Amino acid sequence: MNKIIQDLDKAFYGLKDGMSLLVGGFGLCGIPEFCIQKIKDLGIKDLIVVSNNCGIDDCGLGILLQNKQIKKIIASYVGENKTFERQFINNEIEVVLTPQGTLAEQLRAGGAGIPAFYTPTGVGTAIAEGKEHKEIDGKTYILEKAIKGDFALVKAQKADKYGNLIFNKTARNFNPLCATAGNVTIAEVEEIVDSLDADSIHLSGIYVDFVYLGKNYEKRIEKIITREE
Repeated sequence: MNKIIQDLDKAFYGLKDGMSLLVGGFGLCGIPEFCIQKIKDLGIKDLIVVSNNCGIDDCGLGILLQNKQIKKIIASYVGENKTFERQFINNEIEVVLTPQGTLAEQLRAGGAGIPAFYTPTGVGTAIAEGKEHKEIDGKTYILEKAIKGDFALVKAQKADKYGNLIFNKTARNFNPLCATAGNVTIAEVEEIVDSLDADSIHLSGIYVDFVYLGKNYEKRIEKIITREE
């Protein structure tokens, strides 16, 4: 099946207010920026977003924050976005801060059909409040539920027409995890090729519903630190 589309409207046909989005990326690395821009243009509101973080004020998921399209976000880091900080302080957005490894495993479990898992991370902290505790071999664990989403938005370096993906080094980050846990997965890519070597494929096309070719990506740097001479 050829999964390549020319217009993101086809991929987002079923997206409605209040739905959940799983968004790959880490800061500005490996983010599906054309998909995010399309959601902004569509004006979909009250979104529940699951992502490592919310980008910066004028890039990535930050543009949906600026437009007040996000109702709730589940993330592991919020430190670089002033809009995020302001909305959180003013109770304009619900935030669920989650340990990064736990968030990754919640997405992996969601994609693997595992409803929940036990982890020692967060035991004895606010993260554990209200969650089931269990002692296994003398150690205490808390129960964390898996995460699935209505749509998954991911960014890859290469794709073939079947949706098989290759990611660019650390830009892989949360993208494969989000892809497997989405009911509808949209892969935004930098290059579409005729074929991929089977041993080089990072994510099977069985998890991908649509492939969209992005163009003229802006290689932004989240924070530049230079050494004084």
